[in-house]
Amino acid sequence: MNKDIETLKKEALEKIVNAPDTEIENLRIEYLGKKGIIKGLMNEIRTLSADERPNFGKVVNILRSEIESAINERLSRIKEKQTEQIDLTLPGRKLPIGGMHPISRIENEIVDIFVRMGFSVEYGPEIETDYYNFEALNIPPYHPAREMHDTFYLEDGMLLRTHTSPVQVRAMLKKQPPIKVISPGRTYRVDPFDATHSPVFHQVEALWVDKDVGMSDLFGILDVFAKEIYGKDIKVKFVPDYFPFTEPSAEMWISCPFCKGKGCKVCKYTGWIEILGCGMVHYNVLKNVKYNNEQYTGLAFGIGVERVLMIKYNIPDIRLFYENDLRFLGQFR
Repeated sequence: MNKDIETLKKEALEKIVNAPDTEIENLRIEYLGKKGIIKGLMNEIRTLSADERPNFGKVVNILRSEIESAINERLSRIKEKQTEQIDLTLPGRKLPIGGMHPISRIENEIVDIFVRMGFSVEYGPEIETDYYNFEALNIPPYHPAREMHDTFYLEDGMLLRTHTSPVQVRAMLKKQPPIKVISPGRTYRVDPFDATHSPVFHQVEALWVDKDVGMSDLFGILDVFAKEIYGKDIKVKFVPDYFPFTEPSAEMWISCPFCKGKGCKVCKYTGWIEILGCGMVHYNVLKNVKYNNEQYTGLAFGIGVERVLMIKYNIPDIRLFYENDLRFLGQFR
C-alpha cells in the first residue's frame, strides 16, 4: 500500500509542477478538496487493522503536506507573475465624481442672493397642521386650496405643506418685528406628474415685516433678484393679482431671456414670462400672529425653484429633474 501512495505522490507532484497556471486550482480540489483523493485515503483508515492504522495515517499526512507545499509554491509564483505584469507607470483610473443636483444648486443660489440682502434662513416641518398651512395665512375653510384635489391630507388630520409659508408664521410667532426671513424647502400638492407639474416641488418664500416696509421695497428686491439670476439686461414688470395672504398682490413677469422680449415659443410670443407671486402681507395675517398691523407692514413673495431653473436653462419638462438620468444631471456639474 505504501508503494501505491509513493506512486500517487510522484504523479501528483509532477502534475503540480508541469500544469498550466489555470489548472492549479483544479488540482488543489482534486487532491485536497472535501471529496478529493487525500480525503478518500483518510476514509480508508477505518477499514484497516489497529496495527496498520498508525503507519498508514502517518504516510497519508506526509503526502497531504507535500502536495499542499507544492500547490502553495505554484500559487506564490503565479501571484508574483501577476504583480510583475502591473505597469506602475500607467495613470490611475479616474473615478466618476458626483455633483450637486440642479434643484439644490439653484436653490442655494437663490438663498445666497437674499442672504446678501439681509435675509436670514428659516426651516420648518414638511408635515403641517391646518392652522399653520391655511388658517394663520388668511385661507378660510371654504377656500379651494383646502380641497382634497389640492392638498395631501393625512389620517391624523395633519397634511403635507402646500407651500413654505407656514415657516413664516412660525417665525413670526417666535419673535417680534423687525423680521426678515426666507424659507426654502420641499412642498407638496395633488398635481399630475407632467411636463409642467409635479406632486413634489421646491419653493423659496420670503417675508419682511418692519415699520415703513412698502411696495417699493418689494419691487426693488425682486428686480435685484431677477437680474442676479438672469442677467443685468432682464426687465421686470408687476401685474395685479390675488393671493389670500397678501393685499395688494401681484405677479412678477420678466422679459423673455431667450428672445430678449421680441417674442418666441417660450414666452408665447408675448415677450414676457410670469415667474412668481408677491404682495404686501395681509393685515389679517399680521393680526393672527399678534403683530400690531397699524404699526407694522410686511412684504412677502414665493419663488418656485423648478420654475426659475427651467426658465434659466430652457428646460421644457420638469420630470427631467426627477428621473435620475445621469446624462441630464451631469450637464449641471
